[in-house]
Amino acid sequence: MITRKWVAAGACGLLATLAVGLFPASAAAGEPVGKDSPKVELVLDVSGSMRATDIDGTSRMAAAKQAFNEVLDATPDEVQLGIRTLGATYPGDDRQLGCKDTKQLYPVGKLNRVEAKTAVATLAPTGWTPIGPALLGAAEDLKGGNATRRIVLITDGEDTCAPLDPCEVARDIAAQGIHLVIDTLGLVPDAKTRDQLVCIAEATGGTYTAVQHTAELSGRVKQLVDRAAAPVVTPVATEGAKQCQGAPKLGAGLYTDREAFGEHRWYQVDVKPGQELRASVSIGVDRAVNNDYGVLLRATTVHGREIVRGAEAGDGRTDAISTGLRYPKAESDGDEGKGEGKAGDGKPVAETVCLQVSNSFSAPASVKTTPGMPVELTIDVVDGPDDTADVAAFGLGRGWWLLGVLMLAGLLAGLVWGWISRWRVSVWRTN
Repeated sequence: MITRKWVAAGACGLLATLAVGLFPASAAAGEPVGKDSPKVELVLDVSGSMRATDIDGTSRMAAAKQAFNEVLDATPDEVQLGIRTLGATYPGDDRQLGCKDTKQLYPVGKLNRVEAKTAVATLAPTGWTPIGPALLGAAEDLKGGNATRRIVLITDGEDTCAPLDPCEVARDIAAQGIHLVIDTLGLVPDAKTRDQLVCIAEATGGTYTAVQHTAELSGRVKQLVDRAAAPVVTPVATEGAKQCQGAPKLGAGLYTDREAFGEHRWYQVDVKPGQELRASVSIGVDRAVNNDYGVLLRATTVHGREIVRGAEAGDGRTDAISTGLRYPKAESDGDEGKGEGKAGDGKPVAETVCLQVSNSFSAPASVKTTPGMPVELTIDVVDGPDDTADVAAFGLGRGWWLLGVLMLAGLLAGLVWGWISRWRVSVWRTN
């Protein structure tokens, strides 16, 4: 038993060290879109359905107000923040009037928390759900300058003002090339609401989140506001191949793709001797899926020899699943990949590493499996570690010999400790 504990402790220590050192603190995948103060507008649904009391025993409106107050308190000073409402003023049945019911509650600019909270406190669930007109109004509110721009839409239902399709509105906004991202949050969403909000978010490179609790709402909105204040990297759309041969060659950056259920997709990355490849992948679960699923990120040579892999599995409801890997290529490393050693001009020749992204998702028969699920692939190629204190310098990306040494050390230490314990007990009995 003592031996097992020592072995387990050694293995867990190694894995913890690996987890800490797996990813870089910041990605060198892009540059900030703008230098001005970032702009964010929160767009809140104040339609009649927000009276429903199904979020932590309180109404959706009360939950939204509480979340807004917490978000306003936590908003970074450099963020210019505004608030727009939809369905807040017209309580009647006239569709034409109801579908124009959107207004800016608090102008985009330097935040006065007291004034913003006072404005939010006056809101009461009232009318229709004109999401399309609200998005157009918010895009207009955020015009000007070259700052990053973000709309955060919070609603509990789908648009009630078609034929102005909010998904088409989002596509038109994206086509303008003004670097405006729309993130959507669904309060206790049904299937139709979820589909529409996913479509709006994807059209501009934003995210969709389903919300069931007040803490989830405030936490997610805070995260999105903070993200607007950070340098923004624009993902590059790519399309993986069915095999490594002919796969797109990617450099350091952030990439998006779509992958069908149970599919394998391949990409190529060049890694020079003395460099380290760091890669991670996230798959967004944008529809209902069966329990028991996983994602695999695998690095191989062009001849199919596995170099290193990262995998993650789950069971139950989730919005995303991620994994990553790290591969340091030694200075004098000869390999099966493209080129080894140096070229005629003395420069080191890069090895072509094949990255495989696979998933084991499945879905109920009632769920559409097309298009595939959104994939976000992050790639970074940096100078390899030259400090032996760095775990990667020991070649953990190339094999498991260090793990074997650690396990052996744990085994020997456990045996010695067990022998000492038995000797002490024997002495105690003798005395």
